[in-house]
Amino acid sequence: MSRIGNQPLELPAGVTLEVADGEVRVKGPKGQLTQALVPSVAVQVDGNNVTVERAGNGKQARAYHGLMRSLIGNMVEGVTSGFEKKLEIIGVGYRADVRGSNLVLNLGYSHPIEYAIPAGIEIAVDKSTKVSIKGIDKQKVGQVAADIRAYRRPDSYKGKGVRYEGEHISLKAGKSA
Repeated sequence: MSRIGNQPLELPAGVTLEVADGEVRVKGPKGQLTQALVPSVAVQVDGNNVTVERAGNGKQARAYHGLMRSLIGNMVEGVTSGFEKKLEIIGVGYRADVRGSNLVLNLGYSHPIEYAIPAGIEIAVDKSTKVSIKGIDKQKVGQVAADIRAYRRPDSYKGKGVRYEGEHISLKAGKSA
């Protein structure tokens, strides 16, 4: 039995949720998000309360029950307050800059890396070493942050590279002479 799936979800003021054509549409002050429903899960809207119910008791239905409740909860949070991930760039000469609709990264390679900013995502650079990624879709914000981090993961010896803000990198000891 899913503990998360059984919890009702309360819609804040200014947020509407519609279920139609096998989709859940959430509309709020920051925008609109849609999510496809799985056949073994039903979403019931009763005023400001939303409940997620499963059709059967099979393993797959139980797994989707909590998943759909979490996805709908993330959609509601996204259209009300949004999501943000912060990255730090550490290394001599490593920097970032936003030029038009591209994020330009200098990460120690022989050429700058140009990352096209996807639709629905805002990227801001502070002091050329702090990158802030904002958006209403939690999955998209996390994927953009992971894509940028993948260009130069933190080095395990010196700690240089792109890391999440507050991420701890345990450094290895170098060669002992």
